[in-house]
Amino acid sequence: MAQKCRQQDNMTKTNIKVQDIASLTDFHRNSSTHCKHLKRSGRPVVLTVNGKAVLVVQDAAAYQRLLEAVEREQVDS
Repeated sequence: MAQKCRQQDNMTKTNIKVQDIASLTDFHRNSSTHCKHLKRSGRPVVLTVNGKAVLVVQDAAAYQRLLEAVEREQVDS
Protein backbone atom coordinates (compact mmCIF):
# COMPACT_ATOMS: atom_id res chain seq x y z
CA MET A 1 0.00 0.00 0.00
CA ALA A 2 2.76 2.47 0.93
CA GLN A 3 4.60 1.67 -2.31
CA LYS A 4 1.48 2.41 -4.35
CA CYS A 5 1.06 5.77 -2.57
CA ARG A 6 4.69 6.65 -3.35
CA GLN A 7 4.16 5.70 -7.00
CA GLN A 8 1.07 7.91 -7.19
CA ASP A 9 2.96 10.78 -5.53
CA ASN A 10 5.78 10.41 -8.06
CA MET A 11 3.29 10.43 -10.94
CA THR A 12 1.70 13.68 -9.78
CA LYS A 13 4.99 15.50 -9.09
CA THR A 14 5.71 16.71 -12.59
CA ASN A 15 7.64 19.91 -13.03
CA ILE A 16 6.82 21.97 -16.08
CA LYS A 17 9.92 23.67 -17.43
CA VAL A 18 9.71 27.22 -18.77
CA GLN A 19 10.92 26.04 -22.18
CA ASP A 20 7.92 23.67 -22.27
CA ILE A 21 5.38 26.52 -22.24
CA ALA A 22 4.48 28.46 -25.40
CA SER A 23 1.67 30.57 -26.68
CA LEU A 24 -0.64 28.97 -29.19
CA THR A 25 0.21 31.79 -31.60
CA ASP A 26 3.95 31.09 -31.29
CA PHE A 27 3.34 27.36 -31.74
CA HIS A 28 1.36 28.07 -34.89
CA ARG A 29 3.96 30.45 -36.33
CA ASN A 30 6.95 28.24 -35.45
CA SER A 31 5.43 24.77 -35.57
CA SER A 32 8.50 23.19 -37.19
CA THR A 33 10.77 24.40 -34.38
CA HIS A 34 8.29 23.31 -31.74
CA CYS A 35 7.92 19.86 -33.33
CA LYS A 36 11.70 19.41 -33.28
CA HIS A 37 11.74 20.39 -29.60
CA LEU A 38 8.93 17.94 -28.82
CA LYS A 39 10.78 15.07 -30.51
CA ARG A 40 14.13 15.98 -28.97
CA SER A 41 12.92 16.49 -25.40
CA GLY A 42 10.17 13.87 -25.26
CA ARG A 43 8.31 16.21 -22.90
CA PRO A 44 4.88 17.70 -23.53
CA VAL A 45 4.45 21.42 -24.19
CA VAL A 46 1.73 23.50 -22.57
CA LEU A 47 0.13 25.95 -25.00
CA THR A 48 -1.41 29.11 -23.68
CA VAL A 49 -3.97 31.66 -24.85
CA ASN A 50 -3.91 35.01 -23.07
CA GLY A 51 -1.49 33.53 -20.51
CA LYS A 52 -3.76 30.63 -19.55
CA ALA A 53 -3.02 26.98 -20.29
CA VAL A 54 -5.48 25.64 -22.84
CA LEU A 55 -3.76 22.72 -24.59
CA VAL A 56 -1.01 20.21 -24.08
CA VAL A 57 0.80 18.78 -27.11
CA GLN A 58 3.16 15.84 -27.12
CA ASP A 59 5.28 13.89 -29.57
CA ALA A 60 3.46 10.76 -30.77
CA ALA A 61 6.22 8.39 -29.59
CA ALA A 62 6.26 9.97 -26.12
CA TYR A 63 2.47 9.74 -25.98
CA GLN A 64 2.60 6.05 -26.91
CA ARG A 65 5.11 5.43 -24.08
CA LEU A 66 2.76 7.24 -21.69
CA LEU A 67 -0.19 5.07 -22.75
CA GLU A 68 1.88 1.92 -22.31
CA ALA A 69 3.01 3.03 -18.84
CA VAL A 70 -0.60 3.72 -17.81
CA GLU A 71 -1.66 0.33 -19.13
CA ARG A 72 1.14 -1.43 -17.19
CA GLU A 73 0.13 0.43 -14.04
CA GLN A 74 -3.50 -0.61 -14.44
CA VAL A 75 -2.50 -4.26 -14.93
CA ASP A 76 -0.26 -4.17 -11.84
CA SER A 77 -2.96 -2.74 -9.56
